[in-house]
Order: sequence, then C-alpha cells, then structure tokens
Amino acid sequence: MGKVFGIDLGTTYSCIAYMDENGKPVVLKNSEGDLTTPSAVYFESQTDVTVGSVAKESAKMAPDQVVTFIKRNIGQPGFSLTINGVEMKPEEISSYILKKVVNDAVDTLKTEGKLGDDEEIKDVVITCPAYFGVTERDATEAAGKIAGLNVLAIINEPTAAAISYGVVNAEENKTVLVYDLGGGTFDVTMINIKPGEIRVVCTGGDHNLGGKDWDDRVLLYLADMYQTETGTPDNILEDAETLQELYLASERAKKLLTAKEKAPVSVNYNGERARIELTREKFDELTEDLLTRTIDLTRDMFKEAEKKGFKQSDVSEIILVGGSSKMPQVMKRVQAEFGIETKMFDPDESVAKGAAIYAQNTSAYNAVIDEIARNTGKTAEEVKDEIDTGKTTVEQAAKEANVQTGKGARRLPGEEMKIVNVSSRSFGTQAYDENDQLKLYNIIIRNAELPAIATDSFYPRYDNQRSVKFEVMECLASDPVVDVDLGKEIGQAELELPAGVTRDTAIEVTFKLNESGLLELKARETKGGRIVEASFQTTSALTEEELGAAIRRSKNSNVN
Repeated sequence: MGKVFGIDLGTTYSCIAYMDENGKPVVLKNSEGDLTTPSAVYFESQTDVTVGSVAKESAKMAPDQVVTFIKRNIGQPGFSLTINGVEMKPEEISSYILKKVVNDAVDTLKTEGKLGDDEEIKDVVITCPAYFGVTERDATEAAGKIAGLNVLAIINEPTAAAISYGVVNAEENKTVLVYDLGGGTFDVTMINIKPGEIRVVCTGGDHNLGGKDWDDRVLLYLADMYQTETGTPDNILEDAETLQELYLASERAKKLLTAKEKAPVSVNYNGERARIELTREKFDELTEDLLTRTIDLTRDMFKEAEKKGFKQSDVSEIILVGGSSKMPQVMKRVQAEFGIETKMFDPDESVAKGAAIYAQNTSAYNAVIDEIARNTGKTAEEVKDEIDTGKTTVEQAAKEANVQTGKGARRLPGEEMKIVNVSSRSFGTQAYDENDQLKLYNIIIRNAELPAIATDSFYPRYDNQRSVKFEVMECLASDPVVDVDLGKEIGQAELELPAGVTRDTAIEVTFKLNESGLLELKARETKGGRIVEASFQTTSALTEEELGAAIRRSKNSNVN
C-alpha cells in the first residue's frame, strides 16, 4: 500500500499531512518552510499561478487577480469569477491551492529521502466543514480531480480533528465536544470516544461564520476611525489597494491581540496616514455578537444531542480547534457559558493529521474490499453495498473470501479503532400530502449515523401514471415532514412506471448516504415486484465540458 495523504483545504489556510514510518501523523512544510499555506491564489497570467503568502501579499498590488476565501463559494450554483479573461468556478480555483500543498509536500518528502524520484502524491482525503451539503462536497471532490488527485473520501473537519485527538487520548470512555472555529467556518460536534471507537453523536454550526468575520469587524472599525481622525469625506474602502491593505492589517492586529492587550495599526490613504490603537477590550466589544452566535449554535447542538440520549452533563471536556479559536475571548467565553473543562488541541494541524489517519484507514479498507471482490467475482461496489446494508460484515466477507484483514478494514492503524460519523443534513424528496399540499418528506434525518440507509413509501397521484418525478432535497430541519421552502434541491430523478399502475401501488424509495456525504436513490414498484433504479447529479456539479477545460488549464499552468 503506497503513501496516502490528508489535506485540510481551509478557507484561510491549508495544509497536508501523512502517516510517517512510525505510524504518526505528520504535517509537511511548504516551500516557504511553513506548516500552513494561505488559501490565496494569484493569477499572474493565464498560465502562471502563485499560491500562498506571496499571493496574499500581492492582493495589495493586483486585487483583481488575487482570490481569497473561495471556499465560501464552492458548490454555489452559477457562481464564477472571470480572471485574466478566463471564467473559473470555485472548484478550479480551489484546485490550485491543492496543487500547491501537494507539490510542496512532494518536494519536502523527496528532500528527506522519503519519496522516490518517480513517485508522486495521488491518493488523498480532503476535509470540509461538517455543514457542507452534497453539492459542496461534490465540488470539493471535483477540485481534487482537477488537481490530478484521486480523492478517497471527503470527511468533516471536526471529525478529522476528533480522530487525531482520539488516537492520542483513547484509553478511556468519554464524550467530548469539538468546537472548531476556522477562518471561514464554524462547526461544533459532540463525539463519544472509547477504546476501539470514535462515534460522532451530532454536529452543527455555520459555514459562513469564521475568523474572516472578526477581521471584517476590525476593518470597518479602522476605516471608521481613520475617517473620524482625518476628517476625509471619502469612503476609503472604495479604493481597492487600501481595502486589501486593511484586510491584512486587520488580520495582523487580531493575531497580535492574542498575546498583547493593544495592537497599533497604521492606516494610509491618498498620501495621508493615521495611527490607530486597537485594544483587546474594543476588539471583544466589536465581535461579541459573533462569539455569541457560536454559543447559540452550540446550545442548538446540545438540544439535538438530547434526542439521541446524550446530555450536556455527559461532556467531560471541550476541545478547541481551528486557528480562530486561539483568540483569548473564545476559551474564556466557552468555559464560562458551559462550565466544562476547555482546552486547546493542535488548532492549526489537527484536521490535516486526522485526515491523514483516516486516509490510511480508508486505503487499507479499500484494499481489503478489492481483494474480497477479486476472490468472489463481485465488484468492489457490490461488496461495499452488502456491508453497508448489513447483509454481512467486513470480517465475515473477508473470512468467506479467505482474505486477511489485519488492522486495516475500517480501523485506525495500530489502534483497532472504528470511526462512526453522522449526516450533517436531512435528505428527502417532495411529495403531496393527504391535503394535496406539496411537502418535503425527509427520508434520512439529520445526525443519522453513516452509512445511513432509510426507506419510505410513496404512491402515484392517479391511476395509470406512467412516471414519477423525484426532486431530491437536503435541509437542516430534523423533522420527518417540513415545508418545501426549507429545503435546497440537489438533483432530480424520473422513474418510468409500467402500464396499469394504480393509486394504491406502493413505491418504496430508498436513500443511501455514505461516509463522504454522497447520496444514492433507488426505488421499487411493489405491485408487480419490479425494481427501478435512478441516480441524479447535484445541481452545482461541473459539466464534463467544464471539468475537462479546467483540467486542461490546470495541466498547462505553472503553480508556485
């Protein structure tokens, strides 16, 4: 089994990790000697692309050619940016960030003699916020494909952090809360850890809330103070160069306030300069409502956990991860609000390390499945389907196929640990109720354990109906039936029905959601025992033409 890698594709910073020869997850340095790389992309030309700290600094001089925070737009239908005359979607822009961290990791490993001259990095697990839905996950996987990677799985960031934490501290039974405040997203996840198992109880959060929002508050404050002190009538934020300079100054001030009580900032505009002093007290005041939002979302998550039999009092500790959790206000407020021991755990690297552990586990699992398939004459998908539906287990299937599993199948190397994740959203389809009102019927309910399989029955609206249209939707509600406007359509499927179908003909609809958050739909017409299957594409998926064009541009680009 070759090397596999975990990538934390972050809104503001990204990094890559792998399992070393001692079975420990290690984050690899980039070409600048740093463990994390700014998720900033500078398109100098159509073929020259720079990613990282140089791109971030270049935003001051070429704001129209530098893209930051693109992760907040990934998976959004119809969103694109035109740069140097080329229209690009977030998937393609994100692919350059992936190429940068992968290329630098290759150079680092070759320098250390841990990768052969003809070897390259291909197999990866990429992380995403727990709140990402099918469209965003599909887009993240597409970014990996454009970058030339084989994406083994897309997993939730807090789950990855918990895997890393669980491996280090898995000697006792306990329930922990992972509070993950990153640069652009916030996730909160309750996880039960015991020897041999990491089980996600439930998750919540907001993928449009993160450190960038704290930076924005500082930026607006600095601009306001500048105009007050200088008396200028201009809106200095309308000047692109000044705006980019203030973005960088705001982030620097925020970081300085993690260690000091005051942060001096110099604001320059149109030849005039003002020196502004930002205190930690003022910073906390400006951003108090943002922090309160994370507390409210954490309380909502506790309510969801109670439905599954877990109480707030069951949580023994709160683990802070994500770079933005290093702000002093965070630990102080979280500890005060919940009265639970709160500690910082490897905030910048834990997600990538957990992804690397998961990647090795997934690779080992896939190797076992492939060998079972070869020995039984089945496809790998058929074997996985039998395991996911409970017809057999990995151990049983391996034994019958005379395959040695060792510590590979769905277990962490050397730790015999099982990983159980949950769905961050509910998935269902539109149908008419008894009052002929269109509703969203959730089949897989939010926070269901993965892989999740659930079935519901529906009926034709009239006799001799020749087809049934399924509008597949996801939503954040956890009720079985909700209003349609609470959902977001992710795809459609149309099933042809045989002649003579009547209104009392049940159509059993089964949804299957795997660990990567990807959804499959199958339907069975019960009157005659006929089976109908359908698949759907997510609404924001790249077309084959768009994907091909992005891959060609990526191959022809020089990425530094």
